[in-house]
Order: sequence, then C-alpha cells, then structure tokens
Amino acid sequence: MNLFRRAAVGAATLAIGGLLATATPSAAAPSPTLAAPDIPLANVKAHLSQLQSIASANGGNRAHGRAGYKASIDYVKGKLDAAGFTTRIQQFTSSGATGYNLIADWPGGDADQVLMAGAHLDSVASGAGINDNGSGSAGVLETALAVSRAQLQPTKHLRFAWWGAEELGMVGSRYYVNNLPAADRSKVSGYLNFDMIGSPNPGYFVYDDDPTIEKTFKDYYTGIGVPTEIETEGDGRSDHAPFKNVGIPVGGLFTGAERAKSSAQAQKWGGTAGQAFDRCYHSSCDTTSNINDTALDRNSDAIAHAVWTLGAGTTVPPGDVYENTADVAIPDNGAAVTSTVNVAGRTGNAPATLKVDVDVRHTWRGDVVLDLVAPDGTAYRLKNSSSNDSADNVIATYTVNASSEPANGAWKLRAQDVASQDTGYINSWKLTF
Repeated sequence: MNLFRRAAVGAATLAIGGLLATATPSAAAPSPTLAAPDIPLANVKAHLSQLQSIASANGGNRAHGRAGYKASIDYVKGKLDAAGFTTRIQQFTSSGATGYNLIADWPGGDADQVLMAGAHLDSVASGAGINDNGSGSAGVLETALAVSRAQLQPTKHLRFAWWGAEELGMVGSRYYVNNLPAADRSKVSGYLNFDMIGSPNPGYFVYDDDPTIEKTFKDYYTGIGVPTEIETEGDGRSDHAPFKNVGIPVGGLFTGAERAKSSAQAQKWGGTAGQAFDRCYHSSCDTTSNINDTALDRNSDAIAHAVWTLGAGTTVPPGDVYENTADVAIPDNGAAVTSTVNVAGRTGNAPATLKVDVDVRHTWRGDVVLDLVAPDGTAYRLKNSSSNDSADNVIATYTVNASSEPANGAWKLRAQDVASQDTGYINSWKLTF
C-alpha cells in the first residue's frame, strides 16, 4: 500500500421474524452457485515463502525496477501458466525504470461481463513486503489456482491482475486503466482489490465503494461470526482508485497499516490496543514473520467467496423460508434449549449455502453458544462463546454447508448460556432454502 491519498465515497440486511410455518414455494430460480472452496492457508503461506526467498536473493526487496520485482512476476506467471490461464505481461516506464503488470484470464465466461481481482506485487525498497503486499498477491494467486482446480465455469469472465509500482502511486494499475479502451472499460463489471490482508495486529475492514461488492464481503464475514468495519485508513491509496475514478465498481479487503488499533477494536477482534495494525509497515521487518495466519486465512477464503459469488453473474431469488418466532428462555449458565422448525415437501438434500437467521436477545452475548441441529442430530456450530464479547444480542445470518443432510425433517436452533449473571431468550429464527 502506498502513501498517496485520494478522495473516496461510499455507500452501505438482516430480516428476522415470522411464525412456525410451511414456506410458500418461490418462483423457479436458477441453479444455485457452487460454494467457494476453502483456500488452503498452507498454500498461501508457501507463496509468501517464495516471495521472501526472492527478496532475500535480490537485495532484500521486490521493489519497482529491481530484480526482485521481475523475479516475483516470473514466479506468479509460472504458476498461472501451468494452471491453464492465458497470461500477458504489460510493460510501462516509471522513474526511469521498466515496470510490469501481469494479467491472467481464465478461459470462458461472458466477455462482456468481466470480473477482476487484483493486488500489487511490488514492495518498497526498504523490505521484502510480505504483508504489503505479498499477502494480497498470494491470496489472489491461490484463489486463481483454486479456480483452475475446480475448473470453474462462471457466468462472468474472470481476470486476475498483479500490479507494478503501486508504491510509487498506483502507477501500474493506472497505466492499465488508462490504456484500456472505453469499450473494454464498460465490460468490467467490478474490480476487487486486496492490499495487506495479513497484518500482524489485524482488523477486518471492508471497502464501502460499491453496495453489492460490499455486501458480498460482509455476508461472508457475518457467516463466520466476525464483525467488520468500513475501511477508511487506506481509502483511495491502493489500486482500486484508478478503476473507481473511471466509474468501474470496486471493493476489497484490508487488515490495517500504520494506524493504531483502538481499545474498542481490540475488544472486538483481539490483538493489542494502541499498537499499529502493522508495526512493520514499509519497513525491513515486513517479512514472513510479520503475518497473522488467522487474518490471512479468513481473507483468502473471502476472496474466493467473492469471486465465486460475483462471478456467477446472477442473483438467486430468495428461497423458501421456514421460521419460528416463539420465545424460548435460555437458562443462565444452564442446560441447552432448542427451538424447532419443521421442513416438509422438499426433495433431495439441503443446500450447501443454507441460510440461518437468528435473533437471540441476551444481555451478554459472549455467554451464548449457538448450533444448528439437523434432523439426524448432526450439529453445525454457528457461534462460540467469548469472554471478551460483552455486547447485547445475537442478530446475525450464518451460512451452513448442509448439503449432506436431507432437507425434510425437524431442524433445531440450539442455544446455551455457558456463564453466569446474564440472561436471554431465543426471540426468533429462520432457515432459507
């Protein structure tokens, strides 16, 4: 991430309720999109190790105009070529040196609807740039390789990019956008940017530039029970800016740079209050030891979720809803209780993206453990307890891969209070097939 700032704008649902009921079938809908795969953290870290080795062998950095940057481009290109992508290197000149962008297209998809995901591959001259921005580059690379492993056939055409000279002011990405004919610009349905996604004292920040892209990322994080904030620290200072400036919808993820984490953020996400999200930002200590594995893992999975979801090109209409609004008291530090919805009249198994909306009223939600229990008794954990989570209520949407479960039967929301002194109740919950 570079130090140049630009102007930015932004925009930013949960609905809970109903009675125990049998759903009214909705209109015929397209086949649901295949769920995105889990991106192996080990694979992403292996790419970071390679980038570290490249930097170590080339003066300690991977900066624009240096041998380490060209070696980084060659490494990524080799992986993509072997995976079946069509790649090309775009050259430009900045500060008297040749720079390189790498563009990789996945065969197929609607050429008039192009979904792009990208990250800058260059570091500053003072270090290897493993968080900034080996992390984003590795997450995008492994997502692209996952597309190949799945032989994904999305509705939209997928294009991945690794930018040069971002640290000099988004030079590479601006060159790409400025040299993209107007007719081709109009075909880019969205650009997703990933700059610093493994900060060692991480936050979970989502760009708010495009409502659809923003919601896609927020839905993913809601599904895994991780709160997010709108990204403001780096707004306009990474490679989404040139796309946004010509009217292309943009979005992305960020885990924080030189700004200090607040006490409220530390309570929300863990980590150390008063310390920078990345103390090694633009420094020689930005090495493979400067990565938070949990943040890197979550954000890499979020990249795949967005590519799979937005690449589908269609929005599947809401499915059949089964819900229960009867209050069920949750005993203080007591036994688990359940609330049931009965599903009938369906064929086959439940979906891989079964939506579970919960509305639990509680004076200390950190005490509450929630599970979805399938008709055969299999439990799917929705929420763990946390001694640090002192806020009220659990009002959230979770996504469960229940594709191994028959759809019909009695599904239960199971709630348990595992600590003393605070009370609550299940207010309502629903399943959407």
